[in-house]
Amino acid sequence: MAGRVFLRTCAALRLRGGAAVRPLATGGIPTDEDQATGLERRILQALKKGQDPYNMLKAKQYAGTKEEPNIVPCVGTKRMVGCVCEEDNTAVVWFWLHEGEAQRCPSCGSHYKLVHYELTH
Repeated sequence: MAGRVFLRTCAALRLRGGAAVRPLATGGIPTDEDQATGLERRILQALKKGQDPYNMLKAKQYAGTKEEPNIVPCVGTKRMVGCVCEEDNTAVVWFWLHEGEAQRCPSCGSHYKLVHYELTH
């Protein structure tokens, strides 16, 4: 019963040219970029330019050699780093990484380098 009433109402609106059949005045449904404001808008604009404002994307993998060490971003001058030396290891080797030259993992010899990172906010 309610379905029939609904269908009749919709049909009557279509015949009269009511608001139910009019498309959006702007020409379509707005995208996320159109609706974003504030911090979300800045993040979307930075991602469009290819930047990673809050380290949301997967980090680039490096060889881990002395010439091409793994890059570790840091706000200070030192950071604690954990290295899973082998893929099937269950233990993590933790060591302090200091700013300056690349340093080796004490267990596997993989190289890491601390790079100063500025916060975006």
